[in-house]
Amino acid sequence: MKITVVGAGNVGATCADVLAYREIANEIIIADIKEGLAEGKALDIWQKAPINVYDSKTIGVTNDYARTAGSDVVIITSGLPRKPGMSRDDLIETNAGIVKTVTENVIKHSPEAIIIIVSNPLDVMTYQAHLVSNMPKTKVMGMAGILDTARYRAFLAEELNVSPKDIQAVLMGGHGDTMVPLPRYTTVGGIPVTEMIPEGKLDAIVERTKKGGGELVKLMGTSAWYAPGSAAAQMAEAIVKDQRRVFPVCVQLTGEYGVDNCYLGVPVILGKNGIEKIIELDLNDDEKALLKTSEGHVKEVMSVLDRLNG
Repeated sequence: MKITVVGAGNVGATCADVLAYREIANEIIIADIKEGLAEGKALDIWQKAPINVYDSKTIGVTNDYARTAGSDVVIITSGLPRKPGMSRDDLIETNAGIVKTVTENVIKHSPEAIIIIVSNPLDVMTYQAHLVSNMPKTKVMGMAGILDTARYRAFLAEELNVSPKDIQAVLMGGHGDTMVPLPRYTTVGGIPVTEMIPEGKLDAIVERTKKGGGELVKLMGTSAWYAPGSAAAQMAEAIVKDQRRVFPVCVQLTGEYGVDNCYLGVPVILGKNGIEKIIELDLNDDEKALLKTSEGHVKEVMSVLDRLNG
């Protein structure tokens, strides 16, 4: 198995490190546009293989997509963070151009690859990659739900003073303030979380989850990388090992949940063919309303890309 990670920044390097450490693929290619960056990080990861006892080989390349040929999964982390004075439209235009170029190169050399998008704004960058690749929606997806759900579960574990291993949760919608955590589908060792945490405290945890990325930016002055990189690696593992894991993943909805042509996070079964199935939950009226709000926000951002693409 071969996996390519495009972008050797903090997220991409973390993702490649997790892929190697967990021996998810025989060969992991790290690609970047900055001379020597991917090569150096790949070499560093490979040199700790004897220490951490793994044999997945990491190889770094600069602008050499031919070296990525035959990849089973490609994880795209490329893009710029939003800078002071940069409008949302400016960020979309810049990163859409990057994702377009990367996707074109990826499908040229690995036409059968499954593509995972991590670049932000995530929902609309997944849309861009899908447009450019012209691949089935089952093979182009965005990583956000696993990250957001992980934050939600971590906060719950902290509140309850229990292991995060025992917490299962579902989260839907866009990546950002309009995401839709679902306490009704959240359990702790099989026990509904609503029986363990008072409503007011649970609402506060949900709100913290929605602003989880912003909390880290305020603390560090930059966006997160350990959790996002690990989340993307977990998606890749489910695909290459055909684990058929149930994860929240950003995918194009074409009628599911009453949503047409919008890229939202929903629970799916993830396996060797990518998204094997979209799971449709029986949402109540309040949950449907929240998802509708999230859909409206994402479609608004998608319309910006449509204008930029002409």
